[in-house]
Amino acid sequence: MKNEMVTKYQGIYVAMYSVYDDLGNVDAARVKKLARYYVSSGIKGLYVGGSSGEGILQTVEERKQVLEAAMEEVKGELIIIVHVGANSTRESVDLSKHAEEVGADVISAVPAIYYRLSEAAVENHWQQMIDSTKLPFIIYNIPQTTGFNLSMPLFKKMAQQDKVIGIKMSGESTFELQQFKEVGGEDFLVFNGPDEQFLAGRIMGADGGIGGTYGVMPELFCVLNRLYVENKLEEAQVLQFKINGIIKKLLGYPSLYGACKYILHVRGIETGEPRFPLLPVRVEDHDSLAALNQEIEAVIAAYLNE
Repeated sequence: MKNEMVTKYQGIYVAMYSVYDDLGNVDAARVKKLARYYVSSGIKGLYVGGSSGEGILQTVEERKQVLEAAMEEVKGELIIIVHVGANSTRESVDLSKHAEEVGADVISAVPAIYYRLSEAAVENHWQQMIDSTKLPFIIYNIPQTTGFNLSMPLFKKMAQQDKVIGIKMSGESTFELQQFKEVGGEDFLVFNGPDEQFLAGRIMGADGGIGGTYGVMPELFCVLNRLYVENKLEEAQVLQFKINGIIKKLLGYPSLYGACKYILHVRGIETGEPRFPLLPVRVEDHDSLAALNQEIEAVIAAYLNE
């Protein structure tokens, strides 16, 4: 069963951005337009409601609205992985059941944040989500934001379950990524999280990637993944370095998500501003972001026209 899952789900997934109207409310029409924008980019699917999607900053009902709109627009065209993690296990279970009801493909979750939870508490938190639906489950490991470092014993225990098919490894160590792949086995999915080390993650055993900056250059990550698959590692390294140059510039703004969302605005895709406490883009950054968009589009055109 799991081996089939690896074949089905490996690839490139855009961590979809939050989508609001001009007053900061979830906008279903804009969600649909953004989801549609990615269909022809070559990606395998969307990761909805994660860090880039600001799921933690939204109410349960808002998160459901976003998912429903995305499913209505691209169900059957893109694989939809839904982040259902919340501070409350009850809310996480509610979101899990909703994801199954609307036809999502996979659920995924971080540990609950704020409280410094024991491994037993995190295991129980995840297990209740897993048991609440028939959907496969992907662990989301991002210790730099959750404060929870997933141990190998707990990971091994979770990975032995048939419904636990993978892990989104957003920690910064490719050694740990490789260890997760070794312990999980060839029939267990490992997704690289840090966009700037996608190639390194693939070389160390990742089956694909899920990333936020993918959202402004999905074509480049699809090309990068293809170059890796074709064993054109020198060419892949050159492209990863170009991508990293773009990421470095994006990180130079007060708000990474705000910068990415403004670039989409330049392209005619309105997603609204990030939700506070995430900062919006400053007016004085508009011109440089428009120039950065031109740079990104030039690199995309160069690779797609080869």
